[in-house]
Amino acid sequence: MSESRLFKIIYYLLDKGQASAPELAEICEVSVRTIYRDIDMLSGAGIPIYANTGRNGGIRLQDHFVLRNAVLSEKEKQEILMGIQSLSAIQYPTADNILVKLGAIFQTTQSNWIEVDFSRWGSVQEKEQKVFCILKQAILEREVIQFTYYFSCGNRLRRDAEPVKLLYKDRSWYVFAFCPDKSDYRLFRVSRMKEIILTGKTFEMKAEGTNFVLPMPEDWGTLLQLELNFPDECSYRLYDTFDESVILKTESGYKVQVALPENEWLYDFIMSFGDNVTVIRPEHLKENIIKRFENALQHYRKEQ
Repeated sequence: MSESRLFKIIYYLLDKGQASAPELAEICEVSVRTIYRDIDMLSGAGIPIYANTGRNGGIRLQDHFVLRNAVLSEKEKQEILMGIQSLSAIQYPTADNILVKLGAIFQTTQSNWIEVDFSRWGSVQEKEQKVFCILKQAILEREVIQFTYYFSCGNRLRRDAEPVKLLYKDRSWYVFAFCPDKSDYRLFRVSRMKEIILTGKTFEMKAEGTNFVLPMPEDWGTLLQLELNFPDECSYRLYDTFDESVILKTESGYKVQVALPENEWLYDFIMSFGDNVTVIRPEHLKENIIKRFENALQHYRKEQ
């Protein structure tokens, strides 16, 4: 259910007086059946909306109805405006217009309290926004997407997927989607999804997709119980990366005890500290890091 669509219906009826279901369906870009479901939802929420049958009939609001005098408290109106402001911050289409119109209807204003920039440093903002527009359309319209996915092991594959939702976790965006190749749900990191297209094929949401346990990305590796020591000067990076509950202050610096998947990110992260980190356990992680540093040293010696 799209809350912005419900308010769009209310605003349109306040502005026009009445409208037919096909007219509202065209404006909202949904089916007539969806409009009737929306009307039932609004009516159930206490909005005095009804439909007249006959030649001059249509859907209308009760005469003299004003949204600001309905079931919404001042706090609820502010929360609605704040919610739509968050949509505007992520460049949701028409959110700015809805925000202005609802502000006028509520006879209140909402400060610009949030701003979100999807793009990464050094990237082309318009290009990344286009990616999110494609993913949003695919999720809302239940459309299969196709993309090239780059795995941490260096492989790349062309994949089809049925996207369910976007997820932001640990400073990265993911698409939670059903993967026909694996016959299961997967998490795909958006930054590794390239050449994303809409296939034009639609899909039905599977029952398990509405009540799921979020999986780990398929190339994340197995979890390791880590114990790492860092000097004082690394504190800012530790708090950038880890929850404070896994960071212990010691006399000589910091100790981190955390479970993380063994993958390329883990090795890159630990090695990025150079000699400012000591791996206490597991032992094989320390040995692998030593080999990687030795290989890097040999590589640069060959270059000289």
